[in-house]
Amino acid sequence: MDTQDIRTLKILEEIENGQAPSQRDLAGKLDVSLGLVNSFIKRLTQKGYFKVTTIPRNRVKYILTPKGAAEKARLTYEFIQYSFTFYKRVRENTGKFFKELEARGVKTAAFCGAGELAEIAYVSLQETSISLVCIIDDQCSKSRVLGVPVRPLGQAESLGCEHYLITAPESASKIRGFLEDAGIAADKISLVNSSGRIV
Repeated sequence: MDTQDIRTLKILEEIENGQAPSQRDLAGKLDVSLGLVNSFIKRLTQKGYFKVTTIPRNRVKYILTPKGAAEKARLTYEFIQYSFTFYKRVRENTGKFFKELEARGVKTAAFCGAGELAEIAYVSLQETSISLVCIIDDQCSKSRVLGVPVRPLGQAESLGCEHYLITAPESASKIRGFLEDAGIAADKISLVNSSGRIV
């Protein structure tokens, strides 16, 4: 499932909620530019997925059509299949990776990123004797995630972990650069990339 399909699904879901979101609201929720949302709306309207009507105060309301509802159902099914396949791939790859680390004598690790990839990797880590010391994440507002403390990136060098797994691929270059600048050897840093592989 590509990025365009995922964005289309999110737009159709927002429109189906019936809360008359503005294009600015949609851009914020999708974390894309207003211009990109505008082009998506035009394309989806031309395909007949929803109708556009004007409501008081010069606002526009989008109404999902039966064709749009059918497309949303199709994309939802695809997204569920994609998510399940992705989960299996990450689970399998992290499982093999942690077993290799364990065989090399690694006892402690830290995840860099508190998102969904960290949660999946954590499940695999439980099948080994490696301890998760903490999760490093500057954006996380929680003090603990997955039962371990959350630490800022600036504290990474003082943790003394034997391996660092980047579980936030969107910030990978920044995190990797910081860790290496802090004196952590490149062979002690790995990444779960956006396709679920360890690199």
